[in-house]
Amino acid sequence: MNTEPTMIVTGAGSGIGRAVLMHFAAKGWRVAGLDKDQEALEELRGAFADSRVLLHKADVGKEDEVQAAFVAIADWLDGDALGALINNAGIADPYSGPLEELSLADFQTWIDASLTAAFLCSRAAVPLMKRGRTGAIVNISSTRAVMSEPECFGYAAAKGGLDALTHAMAVSLGPEIRVNTIRPGWIETGPWQKEADRSEPSYRKKDREQHPAGRVGRPEDIAETVAWLVSAGFVTGQAVNVDGGMTVKMIYAD
Repeated sequence: MNTEPTMIVTGAGSGIGRAVLMHFAAKGWRVAGLDKDQEALEELRGAFADSRVLLHKADVGKEDEVQAAFVAIADWLDGDALGALINNAGIADPYSGPLEELSLADFQTWIDASLTAAFLCSRAAVPLMKRGRTGAIVNISSTRAVMSEPECFGYAAAKGGLDALTHAMAVSLGPEIRVNTIRPGWIETGPWQKEADRSEPSYRKKDREQHPAGRVGRPEDIAETVAWLVSAGFVTGQAVNVDGGMTVKMIYAD
């Protein structure tokens, strides 16, 4: 059996998920990354030369694909316990248009991409975590779970549901498994996309100034917070805003 700690990251092909996977792989973890973007996974695969990283194509909002992915993960673990699950998958674009024009099918896509996916992956991961009688689940929510912009109905509902799922699982799965959520604010993911979609950020002075921390967030900020929550043995059922202080600053209309 291997002695390295183990982790699963969903939505690992780009953005925050990519940063989390690479952060933990660099720290010596064995990491399985799930994503439905095959091209993004192939790019990542080229960055790793050993079996410590497993990359598997799956739409984690679909039950049959999650089941197939976890069969492959269980085989890869080869009897080892799973140490952590990072439920990061979701739709990056929050805007759905006017409520009266939003179809149920489109609304459901936001719910499935984040909330259903977290439920399915957590359900599948728990038996693997219980092998070691300990584990950590970190859900990636959003500050939009507690504050909104116009016409973000599905996204806000999915992220708010993740917050509620977090404390429900924390109460039910403890003490063996701790469950927390991170609410990212404005995180610039352009440099962490697959090559075809990669971009370099450019900010206005007022973009920086609306953050008390003085800058827009980076995926590395979320990866570092994930690392803290995975190791913080007395923290469970919590939602941590990682937003540079943006949600506590009053913004006045011009």
